[in-house]
Amino acid sequence: MAKESIKARQRKRERLVAKYAKKRAELKAAGDWVGLDKLPRNSSKVRLRNRCKLTGRPRGYMRKFGICRNMFRLMAGEGKIPGLTKSSW
Repeated sequence: MAKESIKARQRKRERLVAKYAKKRAELKAAGDWVGLDKLPRNSSKVRLRNRCKLTGRPRGYMRKFGICRNMFRLMAGEGKIPGLTKSSW
Protein backbone atom coordinates (compact mmCIF):
# COMPACT_ATOMS: atom_id res chain seq x y z
CA MET A 1 0.00 0.00 0.00
CA ALA A 2 1.49 3.30 -1.10
CA LYS A 3 1.57 6.28 1.22
CA GLU A 4 -1.23 8.80 0.85
CA SER A 5 1.27 11.53 0.00
CA ILE A 6 2.54 9.51 -2.98
CA LYS A 7 -1.00 8.88 -4.23
CA ALA A 8 -1.86 12.57 -3.80
CA ARG A 9 1.24 13.58 -5.76
CA GLN A 10 0.21 11.26 -8.59
CA ARG A 11 -3.31 12.74 -8.68
CA LYS A 12 -1.83 16.24 -8.79
CA ARG A 13 0.38 15.27 -11.74
CA GLU A 14 -2.63 13.78 -13.56
CA ARG A 15 -4.55 17.05 -13.13
CA LEU A 16 -1.60 19.12 -14.40
CA VAL A 17 -1.10 16.86 -17.43
CA ALA A 18 -4.77 17.24 -18.36
CA LYS A 19 -4.71 21.01 -17.77
CA TYR A 20 -1.63 21.73 -19.91
CA ALA A 21 -2.02 19.04 -22.61
CA LYS A 22 -3.42 21.37 -25.25
CA LYS A 23 -0.95 24.18 -24.55
CA ARG A 24 1.96 21.74 -24.48
CA ALA A 25 0.93 20.28 -27.87
CA GLU A 26 0.69 23.77 -29.41
CA LEU A 27 4.12 24.77 -28.12
CA LYS A 28 5.67 21.53 -29.40
CA ALA A 29 4.11 22.01 -32.85
CA ALA A 30 5.44 25.58 -32.99
CA GLY A 31 8.88 24.49 -31.80
CA ASP A 32 8.82 26.94 -28.89
CA TRP A 33 11.20 25.13 -26.53
CA VAL A 34 11.62 28.18 -24.29
CA GLY A 35 7.85 28.31 -23.77
CA LEU A 36 7.83 24.61 -22.95
CA ASP A 37 10.53 25.16 -20.32
CA LYS A 38 8.30 27.68 -18.56
CA LEU A 39 5.48 25.17 -18.05
CA PRO A 40 5.44 23.18 -14.79
CA ARG A 41 7.60 20.05 -14.88
CA ASN A 42 4.79 17.89 -13.56
CA SER A 43 2.62 18.84 -16.55
CA SER A 44 4.69 16.51 -18.72
CA LYS A 45 3.07 13.15 -19.45
CA VAL A 46 6.32 11.22 -19.01
CA ARG A 47 6.36 12.07 -15.30
CA LEU A 48 3.23 9.98 -14.70
CA ARG A 49 3.56 6.49 -13.28
CA ASN A 50 1.07 3.66 -13.77
CA ARG A 51 -0.28 2.88 -10.32
CA CYS A 52 -2.93 0.55 -8.96
CA LYS A 53 -6.24 2.40 -8.56
CA LEU A 54 -6.96 0.58 -5.29
CA THR A 55 -3.65 0.51 -3.45
CA GLY A 56 -1.34 2.87 -5.35
CA ARG A 57 1.23 0.12 -5.89
CA PRO A 58 3.59 1.06 -8.77
CA ARG A 59 4.92 -2.43 -9.58
CA GLY A 60 3.02 -5.33 -11.12
CA TYR A 61 0.50 -3.00 -12.76
CA MET A 62 -1.93 -4.59 -15.24
CA ARG A 63 -2.88 -1.93 -17.76
CA LYS A 64 -6.00 -3.68 -19.04
CA PHE A 65 -7.59 -3.67 -15.58
CA GLY A 66 -5.91 -0.64 -13.97
CA ILE A 67 -4.92 -2.58 -10.86
CA CYS A 68 -1.85 -4.41 -9.57
CA ARG A 69 -1.39 -8.16 -9.78
CA ASN A 70 -2.11 -8.66 -6.08
CA MET A 71 -5.49 -6.94 -6.21
CA PHE A 72 -6.24 -8.66 -9.51
CA ARG A 73 -5.67 -12.10 -7.97
CA LEU A 74 -7.74 -11.23 -4.91
CA MET A 75 -10.66 -9.81 -6.89
CA ALA A 76 -10.57 -12.59 -9.49
CA GLY A 77 -10.68 -15.22 -6.76
CA GLU A 78 -13.70 -13.53 -5.20
CA GLY A 79 -15.43 -13.30 -8.58
CA LYS A 80 -15.44 -9.50 -8.67
CA ILE A 81 -13.98 -9.25 -12.18
CA PRO A 82 -16.59 -10.18 -14.80
CA GLY A 83 -15.65 -12.87 -17.29
CA LEU A 84 -12.77 -14.34 -15.30
CA THR A 85 -12.68 -17.79 -13.80
CA LYS A 86 -9.87 -19.67 -12.12
CA SER A 87 -8.41 -22.18 -14.51
CA SER A 88 -7.87 -25.82 -13.68
CA TRP A 89 -6.81 -28.75 -15.83
